[in-house]
Amino acid sequence: MIEINACEFYNTLKSKNIDENELQTIVVKKLIEHGKKISTAESCTGGLVSKRITEVSGSSEVFELGVCSYANRIKNKILGVEISTLNTVGAVSPETAAQMAQGVRKLAGADYGISTTGIAGPTGGTKDKPVGLVYFAVADKDKTTVIKGLLGDAVDNSREGIRKTASSVILYYLLQQIG
Repeated sequence: MIEINACEFYNTLKSKNIDENELQTIVVKKLIEHGKKISTAESCTGGLVSKRITEVSGSSEVFELGVCSYANRIKNKILGVEISTLNTVGAVSPETAAQMAQGVRKLAGADYGISTTGIAGPTGGTKDKPVGLVYFAVADKDKTTVIKGLLGDAVDNSREGIRKTASSVILYYLLQQIG
């Protein structure tokens, strides 16, 4: 599992000369070039990743489905996250992120499924699962990559700031998996 905090993430973008606000355009262009389709399963980002993708002209060629699944019963019923996973490690876990991404990819018949699940705050954090903890997953037919984000150190660590950073992190790691 990859682990990253907001400071490291933004330094990575800077070192690669990537503008955070252009990530969705880069992703859509890359998906079109490769003839691939994407689907999203979002919890803490509340549809922001889907919004960013669909803001890009031409995204209808690559965007299959977006599921905003705040409730565990939806994670289970629609995305196929196992009840045992939700009951033992919880919704905010690497296992749940992986199952969400795999489930939405299968549901849509897309080439890639991506997911976000975490605690955007300002409430809801605990010692073990602090505000800013987000798990991400990128799944294709061959592998699922899980990323642990500790985003509470973002310059803007408000709820909206954490959600924006989280949406950028998943778009970046999708781009890495597309190649």
